[in-house]
Amino acid sequence: MAAQGTGTPVPTAPYLLPGAPTFDMSISGFREKFNLTNPSLPLNEFRAIESSPDKASLTRAASKINENLYASAALERGTLKIRSIQLTWLPIQGPEQKAAKAKALDYMAALIELFTPTLSQAQSQEKLNALLGAGKSKRYYTQNDGAIRYVVADNGEKGLTFAVEPIKLTLSETLEAGNK
Repeated sequence: MAAQGTGTPVPTAPYLLPGAPTFDMSISGFREKFNLTNPSLPLNEFRAIESSPDKASLTRAASKINENLYASAALERGTLKIRSIQLTWLPIQGPEQKAAKAKALDYMAALIELFTPTLSQAQSQEKLNALLGAGKSKRYYTQNDGAIRYVVADNGEKGLTFAVEPIKLTLSETLEAGNK
């Protein structure tokens, strides 16, 4: 399937692939931990939403934070463990835009801090700024960091999605060969 107007095939998101890894945390456990560590950034309960062809292996859930900010997740069917957690900001016009975007960025930095507890709040904000800068005006940008993949989808005036996903870690072939 080609992206509209680009002629380039759109890769399948890794969390949709069979056997995709999950975080060792259910969506309810994530929400509880997020709300405890970020009392000024509450997440409401996630609700299952109807999804398309992937519903055999995934459950999708979403939580409305406010009129222009949403959290969503791709969950392993049965366990409800997280394969991908996303925050989507839909830009608004007018004087509230700057404050609305700042609130969205606070949620995104808090997401980084939750999954990378070795980072301080300031370091999480710096990491977010670097990721958003690298993904600016790109339809899809990923960066792996240890066992985590960060995903930025910058759709300009249509919105910005930031996601955190687990990745499978494998030993390099040279390391494996040295252990034989």
